[in-house]
Amino acid sequence: MTLAIHALHLGPLDNNTYLVVHEGTRETAVVDVGFGPEAVLETIARRKLVVRLLLNTHAHYDHVAGMRAIQQACGGDYYLHPADRPLLDHLAEQGAAFDFPPAEPPDDAHDLADRQSIALAGEAIEVIHTPGHSPGGVCFRHGRWLISGDTLFLGSIGRTDLPGGSFEELERAIRERLFVLGDAVQVHPGHGPETTIGEERMHNPFVGENARLA
Repeated sequence: MTLAIHALHLGPLDNNTYLVVHEGTRETAVVDVGFGPEAVLETIARRKLVVRLLLNTHAHYDHVAGMRAIQQACGGDYYLHPADRPLLDHLAEQGAAFDFPPAEPPDDAHDLADRQSIALAGEAIEVIHTPGHSPGGVCFRHGRWLISGDTLFLGSIGRTDLPGGSFEELERAIRERLFVLGDAVQVHPGHGPETTIGEERMHNPFVGENARLA
């Protein structure tokens, strides 16, 4: 039985929080809770989900500020790429810079590594390191779906003007690590609607085939 993705659209920046659920056991990975942890907890309780993993694609405030609330209420092992630890350590300062309320990071962060395989109910979730939006940005892949965080969006890419950002690194990561996954792969981004690798490979104005000709 494969893992199903359920999206919640939360907060002033229209963040996508994902619940990755094994429909047989109800074991769940919670991905990128920035805003609205109460709504996430309500969904977990209503659907009788069992939280095993807490995963962050990166450590910007709008993706991590609500993760501690989920951890305290539900438990679960928390994972983040070590290159984003400095961002996690300065979560409160990140929020203050954008006039968001104070937030504390989750406890006991486990390190993510490129090509790591994380098990959820016997199913493997692959970690793909895609720096550029942040130094420790990652995507999570299982079968025909990809949670891309702020690496790749429908018709866009993550901003690279924040500390630690690099357009060159992001472009290389997308073209060399994501576009090779196959055009049929469904992309579930950190903001906005879903897309596919094929759509972005062909038409993304920043990193797609047409961008190479510009």
